[in-house]
Amino acid sequence: MAGLSSVEFRQACAKFATGVAVITAVAGDGSPHGMTVNSFTSVSLEPPLVLVCIERQAAILPLLAPGAHFGISVLSEQQKQLSVQFSQKGDRFNGVAWLTGETGVPLLRGAIATFEAKIVRLLEAGDHIIVLAEAVHLTTSEGNPLLFYGSRYRILG
Repeated sequence: MAGLSSVEFRQACAKFATGVAVITAVAGDGSPHGMTVNSFTSVSLEPPLVLVCIERQAAILPLLAPGAHFGISVLSEQQKQLSVQFSQKGDRFNGVAWLTGETGVPLLRGAIATFEAKIVRLLEAGDHIIVLAEAVHLTTSEGNPLLFYGSRYRILG
């Protein structure tokens, strides 16, 4: 049997609905950086571990090292434009309302949940790096999540 093509694999993965989040970090010069992800998940309750998968070519990757902190903002259904903005090149924070978390990482205003996490380990996995991190601060608020299914944005209802 021949191997799976990346197109076939992507089509099958698109059948799994995911939430949409933006991860954020701060560079050495204090500038905020971020990118859209839909490969975010909880791993463990004790300790509270999460993971995100980041493409090896992602500009934010050099800021994600063991011991460093990063932010995760889970987007609401009203924040589709932020998802698009943080997936494009250029100044992704231009015009974006954000605040500084307790660990110094940027967090997006209006997110239905935010996590500040300390990176425990980086794991190589094909063309991605798995970032395993312990949640150290979080917030939650009411609202419906922005969803991604069938390679399109969706909302509940």
